[in-house]
Amino acid sequence: MQDCISITGLGSVSPLGSTQAEIWKNYTKKSHCFLTEKIENNSALTAPLSESAYGEIQTLKNSNSKYKNLDNSVLYAILASRIALKNAGWNDENDFGINIGSSRGATTLFEKYHKDFLENQHAQTLSSPTTTLGNISSWVAHDLQTNGPQISHSITCSTALHALMNGIAWIAAGMASTFIVGGSEAPLTPFTIAQMQALHIYAKKETAYPCLSLDLEKNRNTMILGEGAASICIEKGEKANALAKIRGIGYATEILKHNTSISAEGICFEKSMRMALGKHSPKEVDVIVLHAPGTIKGDLAEYQAIKKIFCNEMPNLTTNKWKIGHTFGASGMLSIELAILMIQHQQFISIPYLNDENQPKQLNKILVNAVGFGGNAVSVLLTKD
Repeated sequence: MQDCISITGLGSVSPLGSTQAEIWKNYTKKSHCFLTEKIENNSALTAPLSESAYGEIQTLKNSNSKYKNLDNSVLYAILASRIALKNAGWNDENDFGINIGSSRGATTLFEKYHKDFLENQHAQTLSSPTTTLGNISSWVAHDLQTNGPQISHSITCSTALHALMNGIAWIAAGMASTFIVGGSEAPLTPFTIAQMQALHIYAKKETAYPCLSLDLEKNRNTMILGEGAASICIEKGEKANALAKIRGIGYATEILKHNTSISAEGICFEKSMRMALGKHSPKEVDVIVLHAPGTIKGDLAEYQAIKKIFCNEMPNLTTNKWKIGHTFGASGMLSIELAILMIQHQQFISIPYLNDENQPKQLNKILVNAVGFGGNAVSVLLTKD
């Protein structure tokens, strides 16, 4: 990256809540957000929205007749983007771009409409327009009344950080001055959870910590699905009101040997992290927020890639999936949120079951990773100044 990108606004809705005060308070607790839900005929551990966040979504849904037929993935994105916009103070601007991605899009509505079609052999009128992936950004743009470009995409679980890269590219090209970027996911549906269970990567036990993300000694896969959305407002240059600054961004793909996995060495992670670091020394990085989905192979591959770069001078490692689960396309931006909050509060959020007592003295530079099916990794270097 040649120019600094300032993050001037942040908003999210997740199992941790929807206000920054509530979210940070829940991050400082050692408890997780998982519960066992009965979803049709299937019982599974999930991380649904907090009660407060769910209440705000219901209020939003009932505030406008047009919103009643929207999927939760769209409603989550609208609320997160409203919060981010207010946080950035962009109320008078109307030309910012929007890129909100999603791995799966309108999951609930798609399953609902398809089930109805199989039963009645007749598609409902709004089944097509309310389940297209572009539906997310277009409705966010409508809600915020922006005249800027509207982009939606899916690049599996690294979608949100690809949205960030795309927003940066538009700004660097001079085609926009400001962008709202992020990801949204509402995957707690029968078919989606069944798909993850079919891969044999889903957690089965309701233990003290059901998702053992970043525990490299675990002998079972422990991924759990969560839901939520996160958006940030980005602007070119050094802004006085910046929550954090983006100093580097990297991306990479690798040739896959299997549909669901990356290499054991985490080749794509190594490439994306080296690109994000650029001229910055690995010694300067205080913390890495890992993708670490809670699977045996996935967690270890990312860790192996980190070891190759940082060798014997490893920074502090953390993730939020042990607490809120894997939110697919939204996960990368929720990890960005964790990094921003740690920078703001100058407090490291550790993983309680790893017993890591090594606390960094300062939090100036944090590296955030994301990857998804397809071996597409993205890394972002955030700084305090």
